[in-house]
Amino acid sequence: MKQTSLHAAHKAAGATMVDFAGWDMPVSYAGTVGEIAAVRGGTGLFDVSHMGEARVRGAGALAFVQRVTANNASKLAPGAAQYSLLLNPEGGIIDDIIVYRVADEEFLIVLNAGCKDKDWAWLVEKSAGDESVTLTDESDQTALIAAQGPTAVALVAGLVGEDAANLERFHFAEATLDGVACVLSRTGYTGEDGFEIFCAWDDAPQVWETLVNAGAVPAGLGARDVLRLEAAYPLYGHELNDKWTPWESGVGWAVKTKKGDFVGRDAIVEAKPANSSKLVGLQLTERGIPRENCPVFAADGERPLGIVTSGTFSPTVKAGIAMAHLNNEDAEVGTSVLVDIRGRKVAAQVVTLPFYRNGV
Repeated sequence: MKQTSLHAAHKAAGATMVDFAGWDMPVSYAGTVGEIAAVRGGTGLFDVSHMGEARVRGAGALAFVQRVTANNASKLAPGAAQYSLLLNPEGGIIDDIIVYRVADEEFLIVLNAGCKDKDWAWLVEKSAGDESVTLTDESDQTALIAAQGPTAVALVAGLVGEDAANLERFHFAEATLDGVACVLSRTGYTGEDGFEIFCAWDDAPQVWETLVNAGAVPAGLGARDVLRLEAAYPLYGHELNDKWTPWESGVGWAVKTKKGDFVGRDAIVEAKPANSSKLVGLQLTERGIPRENCPVFAADGERPLGIVTSGTFSPTVKAGIAMAHLNNEDAEVGTSVLVDIRGRKVAAQVVTLPFYRNGV
């Protein structure tokens, strides 16, 4: 398995390691519930260096990004970022991504770890023959650390300078942290404020140690998954896949069909009126923990409505929660349903997403 440059630090901290997308990654340190509490109440620290980074440069950089992504990158000024999607010609989702505009003719695209290789191959294929653009895979040279929580901005600003606290959401800037050149991005995947910190691969251990010494609590993939579900952030392979359109996956807001042509545009424009299902939130009203692929039934226990895409017990909400793909006619907030958990049908209700919101 591959290892990030923080692998030794994780082992030294007593982390339990697991295989995630071919990477040996920490699933927890002292315990997932405590790590969730640290993020919701202070500052949690995540190693997300397994993510991929593709840099796009050249006179045709904007035109290329516009062609291969669904959001409107022309709206980005240098120093701004946006959530976006890579779509296939049928309108399915190849991956969800973050696009950073570094300069007028330069972009950075951050790719999910499990999708990185296929994403990169697809981007290279789409750039073939286009001499106005150059693509560089910087994944092996780039580390990424996320400091997340209500005290994260103050903690990081105390290390890099108070101006960091003025950085707006989905904006980024260069900074120096304990002598290390970094890029701070006011983004995250937890539902909390904070920064994702890019630095050179070999500099990550120093940055990590400095943040831990300042009071950040290391947190693993287990906590990260619960936190993102509480915030109703989709995960590729669960809420997103190459068959469901953005409309069906709850991310249609990131599609800008009026910007001009892009891969998958015609298919999703055609699919929108016929959309028959949607992504919803479910909160259990009885004891139980919903999991991926649990069937969802109407309150009579007979009529199938859809399937759970992600589920867990939320220590923040103090209930079983799930995102599920349901028929449109059965997706209204307040609808009573049953979730089949290992053969036991447990009562739940369709609720408004997200399950947790803290102003971001």
